[in-house]
Amino acid sequence: MICYQLPGVLWLPVLADRWVVLAIVFGFTFLLPSLGTGALYWFGHVDSLLLRERAQRPLPLLLATFSFGTAAAVLYQPSVFDPLLYRLMTGMTLAVFLTFLISLRWKISAHAVGVGGALGLLLLFHLMVPSAASLWALLSMVLLAGGVLSARLALNAHTPAQAWAGLSLGLGIVAGMSLGLWLRL
Repeated sequence: MICYQLPGVLWLPVLADRWVVLAIVFGFTFLLPSLGTGALYWFGHVDSLLLRERAQRPLPLLLATFSFGTAAAVLYQPSVFDPLLYRLMTGMTLAVFLTFLISLRWKISAHAVGVGGALGLLLLFHLMVPSAASLWALLSMVLLAGGVLSARLALNAHTPAQAWAGLSLGLGIVAGMSLGLWLRL
């Protein structure tokens, strides 16, 4: 969405080369964590790929933290990639790491953390560069976030507190990083 749907948000890479960003993000945020979790299952370190139990979550979340952090390092090339991409990936890495830390003691909803971060980011973009596209993206994300939280509750995967805490953590990371960048200016 950031690469193709929100005009004026990214300057680099040029539109024709943004597939590279998608490949990096897909590889480091989906493919590697999925393969790593599959390997953990294969070798008996987790007993299910669903990771329903809190005790099953730390290793996959730690693996995801390192994978997301590597993506942030790859995207930290200001002459090739817009600095926004590195900052976004750094925020996502922080979100996964905090989810890992919290999961050591309590089962927070990682799904809610993700949609909370996306919702916060789209809200920020809409406030910074208001447009019809950003408004529709924001409204769509509100509906998606509601759907994700409802699904987590309907599946009995989380309590309401775990779902709302996850959403709050995602929103809070975006707010905190935005404030931090704003204060640096």
